[in-house]
Amino acid sequence: MTGRGGRWSAMWPTGRSRALDISLALGTAAFDGVWLLFGYQRFWLPPWEVSAASVVLALALVVRRRHPVGLALFALVFSPPTGAGGIAALIMLYSLGAYAASRRTVIAIAVAGYVAFLIFPGPTATNEPLIIQAISGIAFTAPPVLLGLYMGARKQLFASLQERAERLEREQHLLAERARGEERTRIAREMHDVVANRVSVMVVHAGALKAVAARDPARAAETATVIGDMGRQALDELRHVIGVLRQGEEALPQAAPTLADIRALIGQSSAAGLTVELAVRGEERPMPAAVGRTLYRLVQEALTNVHKHAGDADTMIELGLAREAVEVEIRNAPPREIPRHGLPSGGNGLLGLRERVTALGGSLEAGPAGGGFEVRARIPLPAS
Repeated sequence: MTGRGGRWSAMWPTGRSRALDISLALGTAAFDGVWLLFGYQRFWLPPWEVSAASVVLALALVVRRRHPVGLALFALVFSPPTGAGGIAALIMLYSLGAYAASRRTVIAIAVAGYVAFLIFPGPTATNEPLIIQAISGIAFTAPPVLLGLYMGARKQLFASLQERAERLEREQHLLAERARGEERTRIAREMHDVVANRVSVMVVHAGALKAVAARDPARAAETATVIGDMGRQALDELRHVIGVLRQGEEALPQAAPTLADIRALIGQSSAAGLTVELAVRGEERPMPAAVGRTLYRLVQEALTNVHKHAGDADTMIELGLAREAVEVEIRNAPPREIPRHGLPSGGNGLLGLRERVTALGGSLEAGPAGGGFEVRARIPLPAS
């Protein structure tokens, strides 16, 4: 439960500040009380009454952080008429400047205290000229208030800088988390391209090998050779991916896949029993490495999806090679029967392709078409 101890502990931000304020209140009470009782002239009240009032005023310093305005008003009303609290009044003025939220309130109370000092100058100053009293009042009031305002502004500046540093640290942590998430997505995409696509086609070839092993040994040997070649290609591409993860993008091969590589990829699918036609429009010429890799992955992923979902459905690939962009359209006919190889589908292949194409400033569309499936993409080419 929240009791008296909880309310009192809320006045101080730390245990050190609590000890400081309590010690300051007790020390000031002892100093002002003894000084005004034995070492100073008589004010409006007898010395012992002024001393007692000074002790009360000094003990009130324990709330100077939590209630600086109320404490200053209390001193403004209590101190000038009684002549109590010399040191305590200075500390209260400093606390007013340091801890009050409004500068206008600080200035207003400080001016009121200055006027009260002129109205109640004390017996020792009644015979002094008004100009001397005015200067003495400024010397008594202004320094602690100005010092308090400076220390309060300094504390606010430090708090603002600390808050900004914490905010920057949180933002940096979020950016690091986002970068790690993007890197995990990139790794997953590369591993999908290298492992999932190749292994999926190898599984299809293995199924074909099992079907023809007994009745057509020559075809079985050819299929086994294709599986071996694809396995070696998968290992080679996996080595490149691991090199990228260790060394960065500079570890990627500089030579981009060409139309010859795409035709070889189509040949692998044809060897697995898939009927694939390729139509090329435009002049064949070297492409930028990033465009060539993306085009190769597009064809690879589309053919893999045909193997997974459409079996041996007839497939058509059209490439349009223009000066400003490369366009590719891959569509397959409706499947003749449901594939039985049981290849899993994570649904991340097309998502990864869209990320690749979008990163190059292109666009990709994919969806059912005429009972089959169609993938269309356009990749802009940089101006030569």
